[in-house]
Amino acid sequence: MIVAASLAASLVFLGGCVSNDPLAVDANNENFTSADGSVTEVAPANRGEAVSFESSDTTDHSTLSSQDFRGSVLVVNFWYAACPPCRAEAPDLADLATAYADKGVLFLGVNVFDNTAGAQSFENSFDIPYPSILDADTGTLRLAFASDLPPSGIPTTFIVDRDGRVAARVLGFLADRSMFEDMLDSVVAEAAP
Repeated sequence: MIVAASLAASLVFLGGCVSNDPLAVDANNENFTSADGSVTEVAPANRGEAVSFESSDTTDHSTLSSQDFRGSVLVVNFWYAACPPCRAEAPDLADLATAYADKGVLFLGVNVFDNTAGAQSFENSFDIPYPSILDADTGTLRLAFASDLPPSGIPTTFIVDRDGRVAARVLGFLADRSMFEDMLDSVVAEAAP
């Protein structure tokens, strides 16, 4: 009995060493709508129509439209605050947004569950330097991305080319940052329209 209690205490202690965020520790659980981390890249000649959207329901109280991002490579991340893998990948996404700003890459979050205060709290906690559209009530962004490669798990991250077409999708947690950077660099290197 004492051995079992000691083992349990050790596991709790070691589990706490993995992350400062208790929800991020659960990033491998099945208590969310996640996916397998599969990656889909789409060659320029095979990309579908441009994604089109507009929303005034944003964390920074602005109106955002797909037209605002045309001519720039755009990373779009579908997330919600209590999603363990969303929390685990948030620091990498914040770092990538800062690192790629000089290359003209823009980032946009799409919150699929939370209210404004919950989404803003998450963004403040993780120093997210880009706005999010609040999509829980309307599903506008989920519908906009549903045609070719839908965001069928949370998190899902898209790379959208300068013409507004989906160039890549990561369905689930961004486990391999260097692979994502390679995909992003490839789309950035494509000729501007």
